[in-house]
Amino acid sequence: MIHDVFVIGGGVNGCGIARDAAGRGLGVFLAEQHDLASGTSSASTKLIHGGLRYLEHYEFRLVREALIEREVLLRAAPHIIWPLRFVLPHHKGLRPWPLLRLGLFLYDHLGGRKILPATRSIDLRTDVTGQPLKDLYTRGYEYSDCWVEDSRLVVLNARDAAEKGAIIRTRTKCLSARRVDGIWEIRIATEGRGEETVHARAMINSAGPWVSQVLGSVIGHNDPDRIRMVKGSHLVVEKLYDHDRCYIFQNADGRICFAIPYETNFTLIGTTDEDHKGDPGKPEISVAETDYLLGAVSEYFRKPVTRQMIRWAYSGIRPLYDDGASKAQEATRDYVLKLDHPMGGAPLLSVFGGKITTFRKLAEAAMEKISPFFPQMGKPWTHDASLPGGDFPVEEVNQRMVSLAQQFPFLDRSNAQRLFRAYGTDAEKILEGSRSVADLGPSFGPLSAREITWLKDREWALNSDDILWRRSKLGLHMSEKDQGALRNFMSEENNRQVLQHVRS
Repeated sequence: MIHDVFVIGGGVNGCGIARDAAGRGLGVFLAEQHDLASGTSSASTKLIHGGLRYLEHYEFRLVREALIEREVLLRAAPHIIWPLRFVLPHHKGLRPWPLLRLGLFLYDHLGGRKILPATRSIDLRTDVTGQPLKDLYTRGYEYSDCWVEDSRLVVLNARDAAEKGAIIRTRTKCLSARRVDGIWEIRIATEGRGEETVHARAMINSAGPWVSQVLGSVIGHNDPDRIRMVKGSHLVVEKLYDHDRCYIFQNADGRICFAIPYETNFTLIGTTDEDHKGDPGKPEISVAETDYLLGAVSEYFRKPVTRQMIRWAYSGIRPLYDDGASKAQEATRDYVLKLDHPMGGAPLLSVFGGKITTFRKLAEAAMEKISPFFPQMGKPWTHDASLPGGDFPVEEVNQRMVSLAQQFPFLDRSNAQRLFRAYGTDAEKILEGSRSVADLGPSFGPLSAREITWLKDREWALNSDDILWRRSKLGLHMSEKDQGALRNFMSEENNRQVLQHVRS
């Protein structure tokens, strides 16, 4: 069998490309060496945003595209993406007030905003958002962007791709890829299945931080294009305030820092911009980054944020195209697509950079690049298409959550809300036929065996970390006892499936 497109990488770009291609009628095979969203795509600041600070670097095209995409994605997945208001306190020693107003005016009007509310000035002496801040911050602005469950966005793209015929293969490493008789011959190794060879008419290298390694060690390029690996680190701390707004703070070094309501009981603080050397798969927050983030937010909050308040930390690698920028925070966040098509040889498209906000547009651009090789390919289609579970109007989110709780009254209300926020209209499919908690099988904290089965069968989850830290963030909420019980349960289930496979 010869596939049309072989995609390397199961992050947001790879899964977005697989979805777009499959929806245009192409045969797609996607290989991810670990779990879906196991790298950069689960380690973001969780924002669907235009990137206010990119205006200072004159990246107007990138900002405009991202601003437009906010509402496209909000309509596509209103269960995992929702509007968030951002409070920008004015710091007299940094950017002047008129400059901030100009930037926010552009931010409001560049992207054709229709759903999200406009910017407003706020008096921090009287507004609830001023209460957690020091007295010296008296005025600011409040504007709109969106929040996203980043790793779930990846999984939903993979699901939609699979429903349209794509093969999604996780725990699968690409060992080598060579052009043979006008097509790609790709040797892969899948955990538990051994090695095999697949063939494709085109290859798309969207391996994120590993894109240059794939070009070199897998494909055999002697001088591959390079990426600039920039580490972004985040802290999750005890909840710092009670309202539902996010803060964007200006720092003395010209960078910005967010403080975002997170998982009900926490506040997410990020991010840093630091060049990374070494293994892209194992980034860790440094002592200096921790001190930087704590110091940045403590500059604004009345109550200092200390190390004792930290409950979790994570880091991710942004695989930015190396444009020669002198500072990590100045390197372009725009995506770059490089097409390699020697005379008579199968095409190779490599993806550099990009933001989670613009993944859908990146996928469209990738399809345009390879369209000369697939004249039968369908037209762009994702602009108005919902993702799995997101097939309802944005304005119905709250009533849909209430309806789910009423339909299954045995559920704890907070758990019903969690299920809808994770699965949207698919939550009813997970709970279908149940009349009591017992009908859902053994439970592990808020997780039921019924939900675990869905995650294993529909979302490629194989172990407890896949569920606790990527398909959800329940690892922040569940006790060690419940997490241990979940690990044992999934291990026993996996062993049972292996035995059934051997016997069959």
